[in-house]
Amino acid sequence: MRAKRGSAWPIRGWARPLRIICFALLAAVAAAGCTAGGPTQPSATGAGTSRTLGAPGKGGSPVSGSTAAAPVAVWPTFGRDTARTGGTPRLHRPGRLSVAWRARLDGAVYGQPLLIGNLVVVATEHDTVYALSTVSGKVAWHTHVGTPVPRDVLPCGNIDPLGITGTPAYDPSTGIVYAVAETTGYRHTLFGLSATNGAIKVERYIPTPDGQQRYDQQRPALTVAGGRVYVAFGGLAGDCGPSRGSVVGVPATGRGPIVSYVVPTSREAGIWAPGGPVLGPDGSFYVSTGNGAADRSGLAYDRSDSVTRLTLGLRVLGFFAPATWADDNAHDLDLGSTQPALAGNAAFAVGKRGVGYLAPAGALGGIGGNVAEAPVCKAFGTAAVHLSTVYEPCTDDGLTAVSVNVATKQIRILWRGPAGAHGSPSIGGGAIWVPDSRGRLYALSPVNGSVLQSVSLGVTMPRFSSVSLSGSRAYLGTLTGVVAVAGA
Repeated sequence: MRAKRGSAWPIRGWARPLRIICFALLAAVAAAGCTAGGPTQPSATGAGTSRTLGAPGKGGSPVSGSTAAAPVAVWPTFGRDTARTGGTPRLHRPGRLSVAWRARLDGAVYGQPLLIGNLVVVATEHDTVYALSTVSGKVAWHTHVGTPVPRDVLPCGNIDPLGITGTPAYDPSTGIVYAVAETTGYRHTLFGLSATNGAIKVERYIPTPDGQQRYDQQRPALTVAGGRVYVAFGGLAGDCGPSRGSVVGVPATGRGPIVSYVVPTSREAGIWAPGGPVLGPDGSFYVSTGNGAADRSGLAYDRSDSVTRLTLGLRVLGFFAPATWADDNAHDLDLGSTQPALAGNAAFAVGKRGVGYLAPAGALGGIGGNVAEAPVCKAFGTAAVHLSTVYEPCTDDGLTAVSVNVATKQIRILWRGPAGAHGSPSIGGGAIWVPDSRGRLYALSPVNGSVLQSVSLGVTMPRFSSVSLSGSRAYLGTLTGVVAVAGA
């Protein structure tokens, strides 16, 4: 290499240092391209193995070498908090509602959108996680993690294809979004992705603890708590095969032993309501289970048709089951269609029979141990809670506001909303927000359930659709992607 005539710096004497600098710069660029790239296609991992990229430090600290703070989340999990209250103080009062944008993605979004920084993060049944601009709906990043399972190779079910169904969860201490994907071979794998760019940080195959992964479906929302990611499983629609309800706790780092709980029944008793495990103020989980194998008088109770309380290590602390549990099981009238709602010191559950059961949260009382029960409605989905009022997603009667009080042993219906408004509700801005299956979003008065505002979304909604709220907007998953509503 020769110096150009008139160069400010002659090359002789600088050639070796320049070569060193160039090599260093090239190495730095290459390293950056390997660790902070866009969408990543992971390789398959073996049963029970894990893969951690950019390994987190001790105690779930941010990825080693990262100095950037994790994005702040307004809505990091289903219901905004791990108690699944569905309420946020950060919302304007509803004005005239209108569709701000619609984003068409590669598959249906059954989970509730997460709101992280200026991004809407969702997962599709095509096994892709997307981050979209909250303002425009433009895709900021997307990561495809595997091939979903077609409906025609499943023994039963009602989702086609079956990919990521449960709502993901965000860990603000690490900036990682967790999602569970079902992929070819009926494999369920926990993925942890950077909320900033979608890079895969954690990958851990989860052998479902009932040993029947072909028949198991991961529909409930994920929960991040105590250094673990908790994942619940139920069966496929149609209740085919020998699946059993279960919960697993996977270390958030992707490394280390998995803890688990399996309902002690011979089949079914799925944990499938979309809200996921509910974390109480005492640090224990509450989950509801579906109908199990014991369905005749004389058979031993098998902890199906119940609200079960678990430690973070997934050890049973107690349970409640209706005195009618055997008949519930025999006629598919179980509590598993909703997750329990915690209203102060009260645990409240409504299922397919249409009866609401009230029990002390820390002392569920076993079979028939409730302190009160009353006709409420057939409910499917997940309730929202404000103080002592529970907003239940009733399929036939519309959203129903129920006042509960353990001390006075009272269950009281306050009001019922429009008949079509039966999605899982959220609370904010002096309104109760609830979608219906026909593609309309309602803002209801918390006083009497009257319609304050409503808007047609112009899209088809999945069953158990639900709303995330922030600022002046509401966000919902659809059968084709995501829709944002302005005026919230």
